[in-house]
Amino acid sequence: MSRIDNIGKQGLEGRALEVFEIVERDYGAFGNMLGVLAHRPASIEHIYGLLLQSAKDALITRRHLEIVLVTASRENQCQYCVSHHAPKLGALGIDAHTVDNILDPDVPGLDPVERLVRDYASAVTRQRVTDRLVERMREHFSQEQVVELTLRASLCAFFARFNEALEIEVEEDVAGTPAH
Repeated sequence: MSRIDNIGKQGLEGRALEVFEIVERDYGAFGNMLGVLAHRPASIEHIYGLLLQSAKDALITRRHLEIVLVTASRENQCQYCVSHHAPKLGALGIDAHTVDNILDPDVPGLDPVERLVRDYASAVTRQRVTDRLVERMREHFSQEQVVELTLRASLCAFFARFNEALEIEVEEDVAGTPAH
């Protein structure tokens, strides 16, 4: 059980309520985390609002995004995030073996650019980004896309720390899904 009460969307109004409902409707079962974040409505409005805007802007492919999220979540050892994003990566055509072993240097199933995205997400998470790695990223992605990929990998660290500190549990309908 979470260390802080899950209050759901009670008391939310305006943009915070709208964002909560969009995430609930369109992105899956994130209710346990959202219900705790609801103690600070601005966090839903701004953090998840940013994520919704990023999805709308679609600067990076969904597949690259999920590679970043699963890689960073595995690096952060965030079971909550891995449980939510590993199945999404699988639904995008990455086989279970690759998802399970995404941190392995020689994991099969990723093309060279996907492997670069994985390596970049890992380096961002471990705070080990080099000039050469950014140069390689810039060969394939615009500066705006590199910022987006960096932002998404960095936010995984926030979510991992938040979920761990407050012991946010994986939702029942997600927990029943194998968390590769």
